[in-house]
Amino acid sequence: MTRIYVGNLPFEMSDEELREFFVPYGEITTCDVVADRDTGRSRGFGFVEMNGADAARAIEALDGQDAGGRALRVNEAHERR
Repeated sequence: MTRIYVGNLPFEMSDEELREFFVPYGEITTCDVVADRDTGRSRGFGFVEMNGADAARAIEALDGQDAGGRALRVNEAHERR
């Protein structure tokens, strides 16, 4: 599985709306928009997990695409240091 970072999300985007962007590119294992612990409001980014080949196609197709007036930043996620 490949974990994909999706940044610059509209703050009102839900997990399900994010999933809809990735469904055309293959099976999704997990899809989460990260929310602030205190307010519950979106932090403007999320993560999607897909198999490697599907993930590569999704990254190439969706990076820079418009979502609610914002250009998505889509790339392979890296572990925090």
